[in-house]
Amino acid sequence: MKKLLLPVLLISLVACKKEINKPVDNKVDSTAQVKTDSTNATSQITANKAEVLKKSNDEILQALKSKNYKAFAEYIHPEKGITFSMYAFINPKEDKHFSKSEFEKLQPTKTIFTWGAHDGSGDLYKATINDYLDKWVFSKDFTAAQFSLDKAQGTGNSLNNLEKIYPKHSFTENYTKGTEKNSEMDWKTLRFVFEEFQGKYYLVAVVNDQWTI
Repeated sequence: MKKLLLPVLLISLVACKKEINKPVDNKVDSTAQVKTDSTNATSQITANKAEVLKKSNDEILQALKSKNYKAFAEYIHPEKGITFSMYAFINPKEDKHFSKSEFEKLQPTKTIFTWGAHDGSGDLYKATINDYLDKWVFSKDFTAAQFSLDKAQGTGNSLNNLEKIYPKHSFTENYTKGTEKNSEMDWKTLRFVFEEFQGKYYLVAVVNDQWTI
C-alpha cells in the first residue's frame, strides 16, 4: 500500500510545481483600455473646441475694431440670430435681438434703435447699429484684453445671469482692467456667447459688462 501511495504523491508534487511555475497571464484589460481611449478622445475634442472658440473670438474682435460689420455678421447664428445686452444681466424679453438677415439689412442704415437703459440714470440708450457696436460694444480696444473661456473675470454689482440664460453654451470673455486713478472701477469686459450649428460655432449673444452704480 505504501509503495502505491509513493508514486501518486510524487505525481501530485510535480503537478503542483508546474502550476506554480506557470507564466502569469499578462492580458490587457480591454475595458480599461477603452476608458483610457475615450478619455483621451474627450480631452482632444475639448482642446480643439477651445482653439476654435479662441480663434473665433479674436476674429470677431478684429472685425469690430476695423468696423468690418459684414465680417461680424458672418458669425451671427443663421437660425437663432443674435441678442445684444448692455450689461451683465441679460433680459431676453427686452434686450435688442436681430435675425442674421435683419442685421445685414439694417446695419448699413441710419435707423435708430433702443438698446436698453443706462444704469443709474435710467436714460434710454438710442443709437444706430454701427454706433452701438462702435461706441458701446467696442468702447475699449478689447483686442488687447485678457482672454478667458467659460469664466467671468470682471465682476461688479450687476447680476451676471449669463450661465442661467445660456446654460449649455460656451462663452468667451475679454477683460480690460480698471485704472488706479479710478480705483480700478472703470474696468470693462466683452463676452461672446456661442452655439454650435452644423459643425461651426456662431454668436447668439454679445454681452457687455462694467461697474454699475
